Amino acid sequence: MSVGLTRRLARLRVPLGFLLAAAVLVFATPTWTTWAVGFALAITGEAIRVWAAGHLEKSSEVTRSGPYRWTRHPLYLGSSVIAAGVMLASNSVVVAIAGTVYMVVTITAAIRTEEAFLRQAFGDTYDRYQRAEAEPMRRRFSLERALRNREYRAVAGLCGGFALLALKVVLPI
Repeated sequence: MSVGLTRRLARLRVPLGFLLAAAVLVFATPTWTTWAVGFALAITGEAIRVWAAGHLEKSSEVTRSGPYRWTRHPLYLGSSVIAAGVMLASNSVVVAIAGTVYMVVTITAAIRTEEAFLRQAFGDTYDRYQRAEAEPMRRRFSLERALRNREYRAVAGLCGGFALLALKVVLPI
């Protein structure tokens, strides 16, 4: 994948996500069982995201505390777990295929773009972190930091999306 296409896909991640959300609403056939199991999985993914956002200082450092001690991309990991929950809740092969393609393509593009930025901005510090040679940071989780990183938007999206899926269980159309 070319650098230009990678950057474009990374930037289009959110608008494409809204298109996928519309497809989910059209093709989903949730039951209360798939909804509940999918919601539990999605909440787990959101907890990972909130934990990560509560440690992250975007664009000013290579964060190495909280979940960043174990994975370089905990926000994307959390998003992937949320997506798996939505796909499970949807109870649809079409949603599962579309969701998997969307996540693989856009998250891969976002990771490549982000890593290029971090390498350019922080050089050897990021390279050491990527090789798991950097010292971990001693930083506590901060809800204020998570709010400053606008994680409430993901929480609202998750709640709204699952509310709509619940409506599909009640009013199958």
